[in-house]
Amino acid sequence: MSTLPSSMSESSTANGAAAHVVPVWHASPMPAHIDNGRTQGLMNLAGIADWDIMFNAVQARLRLCVGVPTASTESTLLRAQVLECVTAMEQLQQIRQQERGRVEQLEREIIEVRRALAEAHTELSGTRAGERQARHLSLHDSLTLLPNRSYFRERLEHALLHLSPSGPMLALLYLDLDGFKAINDSHGHEIGDELLRIVATRLNHLVRSEDMVSRLGGDEFACLRAGSADRPQLAHLATKLYDAVAAPLRIGALRLNVRASIGIAIYPEDGDSAAALLKSADLAMYGAKREQTRYAFAPKSASLPSA
Repeated sequence: MSTLPSSMSESSTANGAAAHVVPVWHASPMPAHIDNGRTQGLMNLAGIADWDIMFNAVQARLRLCVGVPTASTESTLLRAQVLECVTAMEQLQQIRQQERGRVEQLEREIIEVRRALAEAHTELSGTRAGERQARHLSLHDSLTLLPNRSYFRERLEHALLHLSPSGPMLALLYLDLDGFKAINDSHGHEIGDELLRIVATRLNHLVRSEDMVSRLGGDEFACLRAGSADRPQLAHLATKLYDAVAAPLRIGALRLNVRASIGIAIYPEDGDSAAALLKSADLAMYGAKREQTRYAFAPKSASLPSA
């Protein structure tokens, strides 16, 4: 067999063991984890940071190995095989460079997509927040911040959908402030508005979290009471609401008093729809105002007082 090129060395053990061959890239600056002449060195090439350096070093070493032609047929065959390896590595390097270019392009596209998604998420969040804010404003009274008539009606209709005549009771209390117009006319709208805000706060603090207090408009308020409650309990609640409204209040240097007339309607005996319950409670409120009884339950048959 012909002598190996000077860049490769061969040594035999004393008992004739197989020769140990130093890899052709051993002299190149490679990481320490590559073992000389061992398969493990090839398996660990994936850890090399710069593949271009590795390719170039291997190709240079292989060319050096076949740099001196000889007359031996075996050497000529070996030289041709090594040159084929060099050509294959060049092709592999080109493929790797092309793949790296595609990966870099893909990474740029991913960054762009993430940026676009972030912008879309920001815009969508802003849109949703704006929609929630717009809905909140459309369902609440701007002066007292209580639910308005539309929201109260929506909540009442939703509650009625989930009730049955034999199920839990639902009651509606309709409040109208007595003497508010005189206060508003005497002291101005700013004082009147502040009085409404104070009354709204007092009423809202008296009810349970599952109940609703609403400003229906002007000096009219309503309370939606769901769950089990008999007439004595509703009368007690009406008394508490009346007392909260009637408590003296001070606005600046003014000391004011206002009263309420309260009408009570109960589902299903006073109505099985939102419109029917509101009408019954309104009629009961007029009855309490007329009789000055603070509150009144809806009568079985009643009519609005004449103007």
